[in-house]
Amino acid sequence: MKRDLLSLEDFSSEEIQTILRMTKKVKGTRNHSSGILSGKTIGLVFQKPSNRTRVSFEVGIAQLGGNCIYLGPEEINLGVRETTEDVAKTLTRYLDGIVARTHKHEDIVDLTKYSTIPVINGLSDLYHPCQALTDLFSIEEKLGELKGLTLAYVGDGNNVCHSLLLGCAKVGMNMQIATPKGEYSPNASVVQKALEYAKATNAKIVLTNDPNEAVNKADVIYADVWVSMGQEEESEKRLKDFQGFQINKELLKTANKNYVFMHCLPAHRGLEVAADVIDGDHSIVFDQAENRLHTQKAILIFLYERRRN
Repeated sequence: MKRDLLSLEDFSSEEIQTILRMTKKVKGTRNHSSGILSGKTIGLVFQKPSNRTRVSFEVGIAQLGGNCIYLGPEEINLGVRETTEDVAKTLTRYLDGIVARTHKHEDIVDLTKYSTIPVINGLSDLYHPCQALTDLFSIEEKLGELKGLTLAYVGDGNNVCHSLLLGCAKVGMNMQIATPKGEYSPNASVVQKALEYAKATNAKIVLTNDPNEAVNKADVIYADVWVSMGQEEESEKRLKDFQGFQINKELLKTANKNYVFMHCLPAHRGLEVAADVIDGDHSIVFDQAENRLHTQKAILIFLYERRRN
């Protein structure tokens, strides 16, 4: 049966826990290949450049016995050179799966709608589910649990924030989000979905414009860039609006003493995070980056074992 990963809405709480357990097992075997992708070719349809997403998927696919082909915007410019529907129907005839990294979430929805092979969202303007699953695994790995912990997200209510909202709500983690006033709040419909999931797990979700309120008694402190790819023209305004939202030692005084600091990278030291925080003893950002490989292998195993069965 075909399964896709567009957002964490697609996976139940139990399935998320299954992927996290599978990630632990995969990481324990390191470079061992399950052979689940033997004879299969996965296409990376990337409309945006990438470091971690591309490398971790290419390496992970190879370690699972599969082949990988990279298709950048020069080869496939979704909705420009040809319709996303036509791209999906064509790639279905060649490939065994697609990892898509797009500007518009609608493009990933269309790829899924018109293909008969699994589609994984490697990033869209609305969601980044692979990152959130990696983050949940990294937190559990370092702190030993998820349910009842509190994650403080300070910055832009973007795709990473949206996926963390859904993931935390589904596993019973509290989330305290601080964004500047105005257009930086997380998408209201995503927040509403997270609130519905949180009812079942007793997770608490707090939205605020005060970074100090978000960080207070938090176990996990999370940052992302203030200016993402495609927002360069907004740089001057964003840098002004995010003043006071830098994660630094002063802000962290009220966090739990054993907090961990996370960042999905790339990072800009001196902007969203101080150098002595991201390079300090509480930072797990490079363990987090490494775990992209292990988590994505677990996602692929999860999807293709079910397809085989």
